Amino acid sequence: MFLICFLLTASLSVCAQEQFAERPKLVVGIVVDQMRWDYLSRYNDQFTDNGFKRLINEGYSCNNCLINYVPTVTSIGHTSAFTGTTPAYHGICGNTFYLDGKKVGCVKDTTVQTVGSNTRKGQSSPHLLLATTIGDQLRLHTDFRSKVIGVSYKDRAAILPAGRGANAAYWMDNNALCFVSSTYYMKELPDYVKQINAQMAKNKELKKVGKDVALYPICGTLTTDMAIAALKGENLGKGDVTDMLCVSYSQTDAIGHEWGTRGKHTDEAYLELDKDLGRLLTALDEQVGKGNYLLFLTADHGGAHNWKFMQDNKLNGGKFLYEDVIKGAEAKVQEALGATKPVINDIFDFRVFLNHQSIADQHLEADAVKRVITDYLKTVDHVIFAVDMERLRVSSLPERLMNMALMGYHPRRSGDILIITEPNHYMYGSSSSPVGTTHGQWNPHDAHIPLLFYGWHVNHGETSREVHINDIAPTICQMLYIQQPNACTGEAIMEVRK
Repeated sequence: MFLICFLLTASLSVCAQEQFAERPKLVVGIVVDQMRWDYLSRYNDQFTDNGFKRLINEGYSCNNCLINYVPTVTSIGHTSAFTGTTPAYHGICGNTFYLDGKKVGCVKDTTVQTVGSNTRKGQSSPHLLLATTIGDQLRLHTDFRSKVIGVSYKDRAAILPAGRGANAAYWMDNNALCFVSSTYYMKELPDYVKQINAQMAKNKELKKVGKDVALYPICGTLTTDMAIAALKGENLGKGDVTDMLCVSYSQTDAIGHEWGTRGKHTDEAYLELDKDLGRLLTALDEQVGKGNYLLFLTADHGGAHNWKFMQDNKLNGGKFLYEDVIKGAEAKVQEALGATKPVINDIFDFRVFLNHQSIADQHLEADAVKRVITDYLKTVDHVIFAVDMERLRVSSLPERLMNMALMGYHPRRSGDILIITEPNHYMYGSSSSPVGTTHGQWNPHDAHIPLLFYGWHVNHGETSREVHINDIAPTICQMLYIQQPNACTGEAIMEVRK
């Protein structure tokens, strides 16, 4: 009896050791910028069998994946998916935000230099990112033997998913029409990137569209070319530890902002992206082997339908200008408190950033300024709530919106006042496209995003239970048996795994 128990214990121990040791050769994280969840069904009958349909038909779909913070913008979405947390913890509070009174780009870094061109497009790094990513944890777990590479048109979309400890990130210089990196990662581009850039220099279609490349599907094709070049050039998935490739497609966002969610431009963008996904999956099969890589695809945010499109179809929608709101708010502060100089630095991403130095210089009370501005904003047509960010918990926001606001709020980076508008109403700049769209709010049009898992140890199926963008990282880390990112607040979606 003792011998039987001993053998059984030993057998279970061996199985556990094998389970913890078993990992895919490669993890691939794909983000499609501004992809609404309903695009999966809208274009389903036009997709090829090897792109989105392959991920759906052979993988696992989370059909009710929601973003659980505001604002819903590019840099935050990319960061939250790969860190497993929200701006309150990872600190990336917008594409731009104010830090100690100074406006900063989320990855802008003048202490580094461009590698690959003679412009400033490469002066970027993850220096403002406060939390680790999936890739960072993977490199920590393997004593930095794993390779982690990020690729995108946008610098922030290549840099933030890959993390602070990535081996490399590459993004497109739309002025020089080539891929670049920064001295944060390297002193010189590797040969495979130089070869891609040489091919781009001969690309007649690219020369034709020039610096507006992001407004055309060719942007996605070039991103795929670069991702495949990195896959092969770095021998990803060929070593004795798991590597990671982070790929983000930006053309869908640029096209949405310019032409909206409907029409030939958006249709073409997603059908061409589907083909590019097919090329990437084929390259992964050839390089790593089908079933040997673990892949997820999601979006950083969705997008509202164009306000005029909504009105033309007898649906609620509208816009108003940032400039008008700032002008009206400043006038109220002058009238109520006697201010003689502007007290607002900016309004963007549905947040008001106050000029605290100006307020102090004028011997005004910041709380009084905020009360005047919030009272004014509540009178603006189509604004439902205007809330002092420091007093979210005692505000009149419904609980769901309050929690989203809290998860998106970092005291030093997120501004002072949050604005919630009626559904499909958004604030726009005067130079914005009249037929385009934007995003940033809590509503499903901005916050309901696709989430597909595919490949290594992934079940085939779907769920409609509510999951969140910050659940992605803990799910991947659980499947890899590595520690979650160090500010992770999400929960693993366990039904994904076989």
